[in-house]
Amino acid sequence: MPWRKATAVSERYEFVTLAQAEGANIAALCRRFGISRSKGYKWLGRFKAEGRTGLQDRSRRPKTSPKRTAAVTEEAVAELRAKHPAWGGRKIKRRLEDLGHKDIPAASTVTGILRRRGLIDAAESEKRVPFIRFEHERPNALLQMDFKGHFPLERGRCHPLTLVDDHSRYCLLLQACPDEKGETVKAGLARAFQRYGLPERMTMDNGSPWGSDREHTITPLTLWLMRLDLRVSHSRPYHPQTQGKNERFNGTLAREVVRGRSFASLEKVQAAFAAWREAYNLERPHEALGLKTPASRYQPSPRPYPDELPAVAYAEGAIIRRVQKRGWISFKGRDIKLPKALAGYPVAIEPRIAEDGIFDVRFCKTRIHSFDLNLPANENHV
Repeated sequence: MPWRKATAVSERYEFVTLAQAEGANIAALCRRFGISRSKGYKWLGRFKAEGRTGLQDRSRRPKTSPKRTAAVTEEAVAELRAKHPAWGGRKIKRRLEDLGHKDIPAASTVTGILRRRGLIDAAESEKRVPFIRFEHERPNALLQMDFKGHFPLERGRCHPLTLVDDHSRYCLLLQACPDEKGETVKAGLARAFQRYGLPERMTMDNGSPWGSDREHTITPLTLWLMRLDLRVSHSRPYHPQTQGKNERFNGTLAREVVRGRSFASLEKVQAAFAAWREAYNLERPHEALGLKTPASRYQPSPRPYPDELPAVAYAEGAIIRRVQKRGWISFKGRDIKLPKALAGYPVAIEPRIAEDGIFDVRFCKTRIHSFDLNLPANENHV
């Protein structure tokens, strides 16, 4: 897609940031962003020469800023804190360094400046405690998806849909949705996949769009993801730490964007989300990343989003059953219950070589169920 007029500079900024990452495939990025290679190299060259100013449509601004002196250091700290009220001393110090400021004091001194100016809430500071982190070793190995708690608008409600890369913490999608329906989520994911490619796996909680109970462990949305050859997993009920990075992201979103503000419409929310997502991905130092930005560790996936959904197909000779209404298949005189969303689709039944009488049921490449013919029939339901 071509640059959108209202957010052209933001999209160019995201493009050049990803294009400068180690191992970046600039030709593929140009395709993802809907621009020619010549235009991609043009913006990359301007950014290297002029910084973000070079991403404007031929601005007359001077290419360099006046040299700052030590006398304005506190003002620079205060201005950045005003722009990002939830950032502490370490983030502000790192961001000022990234912006090219000279003679930036230690993070503890920056924190002291914030305290002297009354810009730190002591009660909030006490809540910030370290926690154990773990992550996947490469981008796109796992994406975490969630709906952050909805909140009221002047008319209706906003349901924020978030999609975060486990390795880099890069936010691929932050969408202000009118509801939590599967089709709404699918449309948002399709846009993200077109831009960033397909991940290897996605994890989510047990919300209704993607599987909420025994009858709906697979939904039309997760079925679509499986057809795209994505592995789908769900967090354990009442264990939000499984979605830890997304939960952390949602908390940051609440503090820095939503809390204490009111919005007239979804369009107003989306505008605020877009501006914050840019800063979060490309500018905000992340403590879990050694104060690097998420963009410094993220690269789009080499797996492209297909123009057409792949057909459901299995190897020649596979044992195939078409799922009947309400999710039933028959095999060797047994009725096996599967999720209702599979009705009308073919599934493959595969015997386990080392375990006599035990079979796996697979949809596309995903094992969705197992059953044991040695057990009573009513113990083989999903």
